[in-house]
Amino acid sequence: MLTINRLDLADARMLIEGAAAKAREIGVPMCIAIVDESGNLIAFERMDGGKITSVTIAQDKAFTAAAAKKATHDYNKVNVPGSLAFGIHTEVGGRISSVGGGLPVMVGGEVVGGIGISSGTPQQDMDCAQAGIDHFETKRG
Repeated sequence: MLTINRLDLADARMLIEGAAAKAREIGVPMCIAIVDESGNLIAFERMDGGKITSVTIAQDKAFTAAAAKKATHDYNKVNVPGSLAFGIHTEVGGRISSVGGGLPVMVGGEVVGGIGISSGTPQQDMDCAQAGIDHFETKRG
């Protein structure tokens, strides 16, 4: 038997709260997805004005971060022609994202979920994702 640690709904809401606060601060309405350690959706918020296309993109970023245990911007660095990882974005039915804005959520050195943000620039998405994690870590104690 395995014991699996994963985010619960209250955790997901904390992550969304922190990311949404940063989005309001920078004036960019975001789509925010929170997934468990397997990449399955726990919670989602599309802020008023969040882009329609970003609904799916945010979820794919969160999926990538949790299931692959890697930030999406790390894939971006290697998903270039000539790299052995080029084309990774076509895997898993095209769900692997190499655009910044997806981060794994870690507790005790273990990936327990992921956060994916979309609607701004990749850097804005990354900043909001990190703000969500920072808020979660502060609230968790």
